[in-house]
Amino acid sequence: MNHVSTPRHAARHSKARVTRLLAALAWLPVVALVPSGWAQTTAPATATSVAAKPMATPVIEGKTLDGSAFKLSSLKGKVVLVMFWSTGCAVCRDKMPELRTNYEGWSGKPFELVAVNTDTRAQDFLDYERIISRTVPVKQRFVQLWTGESGYQDNIGKPAQLPAAFLIDKTGKVVERYVGRIPPEAWDRIADLL
Repeated sequence: MNHVSTPRHAARHSKARVTRLLAALAWLPVVALVPSGWAQTTAPATATSVAAKPMATPVIEGKTLDGSAFKLSSLKGKVVLVMFWSTGCAVCRDKMPELRTNYEGWSGKPFELVAVNTDTRAQDFLDYERIISRTVPVKQRFVQLWTGESGYQDNIGKPAQLPAAFLIDKTGKVVERYVGRIPPEAWDRIADLL
Protein backbone atom coordinates (compact mmCIF):
# COMPACT_ATOMS: atom_id res chain seq x y z
CA MET A 1 0.00 0.00 0.00
CA ASN A 2 1.39 3.38 -1.00
CA HIS A 3 1.40 6.02 1.67
CA VAL A 4 -0.31 9.26 0.70
CA SER A 5 0.78 12.34 2.59
CA THR A 6 -1.88 14.87 3.45
CA PRO A 7 -1.06 18.49 4.38
CA ARG A 8 -2.00 17.71 7.98
CA HIS A 9 0.24 14.59 7.99
CA ALA A 10 3.14 16.54 6.44
CA ALA A 11 2.79 19.33 9.00
CA ARG A 12 2.90 16.82 11.87
CA HIS A 13 6.10 15.20 10.48
CA SER A 14 7.66 18.60 9.84
CA LYS A 15 6.96 19.64 13.43
CA ALA A 16 8.49 16.37 14.67
CA ARG A 17 11.65 17.02 12.59
CA VAL A 18 11.96 20.55 14.01
CA THR A 19 11.50 19.22 17.54
CA ARG A 20 14.26 16.60 16.99
CA LEU A 21 16.55 19.25 15.51
CA LEU A 22 16.01 21.60 18.46
CA ALA A 23 16.65 18.75 20.90
CA ALA A 24 19.92 17.95 19.10
CA LEU A 25 20.97 21.60 19.14
CA ALA A 26 20.38 21.81 22.89
CA TRP A 27 23.49 19.65 23.41
CA LEU A 28 25.81 21.98 21.50
CA PRO A 29 28.52 23.81 23.45
CA VAL A 30 27.93 27.30 24.77
CA VAL A 31 29.43 28.89 21.63
CA ALA A 32 25.87 29.95 20.85
CA LEU A 33 26.56 32.87 23.20
CA VAL A 34 28.86 34.33 20.55
CA PRO A 35 27.29 37.41 18.94
CA SER A 36 25.63 36.63 15.62
CA GLY A 37 27.65 39.20 13.68
CA TRP A 38 30.80 37.14 13.94
CA ALA A 39 31.65 35.22 10.81
CA GLN A 40 32.20 31.50 10.99
CA THR A 41 35.44 30.26 9.48
CA THR A 42 36.12 26.63 8.89
CA ALA A 43 38.98 24.43 9.88
CA PRO A 44 39.56 20.73 9.32
CA ALA A 45 38.03 18.32 11.80
CA THR A 46 41.48 17.03 12.68
CA ALA A 47 44.72 18.88 12.91
CA THR A 48 47.70 18.53 10.74
CA SER A 49 50.83 18.28 12.81
CA VAL A 50 53.78 19.58 10.91
CA ALA A 51 57.37 19.32 12.00
CA ALA A 52 58.44 22.88 12.32
CA LYS A 53 60.60 24.25 9.54
CA PRO A 54 63.81 25.71 10.80
CA MET A 55 62.74 29.17 11.83
CA ALA A 56 64.43 32.06 13.46
CA THR A 57 63.52 32.27 17.11
CA PRO A 58 59.89 33.40 17.09
CA VAL A 59 59.23 36.96 18.15
CA ILE A 60 55.91 38.08 19.56
CA GLU A 61 55.62 41.40 21.34
CA GLY A 62 52.72 43.59 22.34
CA LYS A 63 50.32 44.35 25.14
CA THR A 64 48.23 41.71 26.82
CA LEU A 65 44.50 42.06 27.20
CA ASP A 66 45.03 43.66 30.61
CA GLY A 67 47.51 46.20 29.16
CA SER A 68 50.75 44.61 30.41
CA ALA A 69 53.82 44.61 28.15
CA PHE A 70 54.57 41.17 26.73
CA LYS A 71 57.60 39.63 25.02
CA LEU A 72 57.68 35.97 24.06
CA SER A 73 61.42 35.98 24.73
CA SER A 74 60.67 36.56 28.44
CA LEU A 75 59.27 33.01 28.59
CA LYS A 76 62.59 31.32 27.76
CA GLY A 77 63.00 28.38 30.12
CA LYS A 78 59.32 27.44 29.74
CA VAL A 79 57.50 25.29 27.22
CA VAL A 80 55.11 27.59 25.36
CA LEU A 81 52.12 26.86 23.18
CA VAL A 82 51.21 29.86 21.03
CA MET A 83 47.82 29.63 19.39
CA PHE A 84 46.56 32.05 16.73
CA TRP A 85 42.78 32.24 16.74
CA SER A 86 39.75 34.36 15.94
CA THR A 87 36.35 34.80 17.55
CA GLY A 88 34.87 34.10 14.11
CA CYS A 89 36.43 30.61 14.05
CA ALA A 90 34.05 28.10 15.64
CA VAL A 91 36.81 25.48 15.94
CA CYS A 92 38.97 28.01 17.80
CA ARG A 93 36.23 28.88 20.27
CA ASP A 94 35.39 25.20 20.72
CA LYS A 95 39.04 24.48 21.62
CA MET A 96 39.24 27.08 24.40
CA PRO A 97 37.76 24.95 27.25
CA GLU A 98 40.36 22.23 26.58
CA LEU A 99 43.15 24.81 26.53
CA ARG A 100 41.95 26.31 29.80
CA THR A 101 41.71 22.92 31.52
CA ASN A 102 45.21 21.91 30.43
CA TYR A 103 46.59 25.31 31.40
CA GLU A 104 45.13 24.98 34.88
CA GLY A 105 46.39 21.39 35.14
CA TRP A 106 49.96 22.49 34.48
CA SER A 107 49.86 25.31 36.99
CA GLY A 108 53.21 25.46 38.77
CA LYS A 109 55.01 23.77 35.86
CA PRO A 110 57.29 25.58 33.40
CA PHE A 111 54.48 25.94 30.85
CA GLU A 112 52.77 28.97 29.35
CA LEU A 113 49.91 29.32 26.93
CA VAL A 114 49.76 32.41 24.73
CA ALA A 115 46.65 33.07 22.65
CA VAL A 116 47.01 35.58 19.82
CA ASN A 117 43.69 36.87 18.53
CA THR A 118 43.60 37.86 14.85
CA ASP A 119 40.18 39.58 14.73
CA THR A 120 40.00 42.64 12.50
CA ARG A 121 37.88 44.54 15.02
CA ALA A 122 39.01 44.89 18.63
CA GLN A 123 35.38 45.02 19.74
CA ASP A 124 34.76 41.43 18.59
CA PHE A 125 37.65 40.22 20.75
CA LEU A 126 36.60 42.39 23.71
CA ASP A 127 32.97 41.21 23.52
CA TYR A 128 34.11 37.59 23.60
CA GLU A 129 36.45 38.26 26.52
CA ARG A 130 33.66 40.02 28.43
CA ILE A 131 31.67 36.76 28.30
CA ILE A 132 34.74 34.74 29.33
CA SER A 133 35.52 37.02 32.28
CA ARG A 134 32.10 36.20 33.74
CA THR A 135 32.27 32.45 33.21
CA VAL A 136 35.91 31.30 33.42
CA PRO A 137 37.84 31.13 36.71
CA VAL A 138 40.96 33.31 36.95
CA LYS A 139 43.19 30.21 37.34
CA GLN A 140 42.16 29.14 33.82
CA ARG A 141 43.06 32.43 32.12
CA PHE A 142 46.21 32.72 30.08
CA VAL A 143 48.10 35.40 28.18
CA GLN A 144 45.96 37.00 25.46
CA LEU A 145 47.19 39.38 22.77
CA TRP A 146 45.47 41.05 19.83
CA THR A 147 47.32 41.44 16.51
CA GLY A 148 45.57 44.75 15.80
CA GLU A 149 47.01 46.45 18.89
CA SER A 150 49.32 49.30 17.84
CA GLY A 151 52.43 47.87 19.53
CA TYR A 152 51.90 44.28 18.40
CA GLN A 153 54.58 42.66 16.26
CA ASP A 154 55.69 39.17 15.36
CA ASN A 155 57.93 37.43 12.84
CA ILE A 156 55.41 34.63 12.23
CA GLY A 157 52.74 36.46 10.23
CA LYS A 158 49.02 35.75 10.17
CA PRO A 159 48.43 32.04 9.52
CA ALA A 160 46.38 31.21 6.43
CA GLN A 161 44.14 28.88 8.44
CA LEU A 162 42.94 29.05 12.02
CA PRO A 163 43.48 27.77 14.57
CA ALA A 164 47.23 27.57 14.12
CA ALA A 165 49.55 26.72 16.97
CA PHE A 166 53.28 26.68 17.53
CA LEU A 167 54.95 24.58 20.21
CA ILE A 168 58.09 26.22 21.55
CA ASP A 169 60.63 24.39 23.70
CA LYS A 170 62.45 25.78 26.74
CA THR A 171 65.26 27.15 24.56
CA GLY A 172 62.79 29.29 22.61
CA LYS A 173 62.77 27.23 19.40
CA VAL A 174 59.65 26.11 17.54
CA VAL A 175 59.59 22.30 17.63
CA GLU A 176 56.13 21.64 16.14
CA ARG A 177 53.27 23.49 14.58
CA TYR A 178 49.65 22.51 14.26
CA VAL A 179 47.06 23.58 11.72
CA GLY A 180 43.43 23.05 12.67
CA ARG A 181 42.44 21.35 15.92
CA ILE A 182 45.33 20.69 18.24
CA PRO A 183 45.73 16.89 18.28
CA PRO A 184 45.79 14.96 21.58
CA GLU A 185 49.39 13.96 20.86
CA ALA A 186 50.39 17.62 21.23
CA TRP A 187 49.62 17.47 24.94
CA ASP A 188 51.83 14.40 25.28
CA ARG A 189 54.60 16.25 23.43
CA ILE A 190 54.22 19.22 25.80
CA ALA A 191 54.46 16.86 28.80
CA ASP A 192 57.66 15.36 27.32
CA LEU A 193 59.19 18.82 26.90
CA LEU A 194 58.36 19.83 30.47
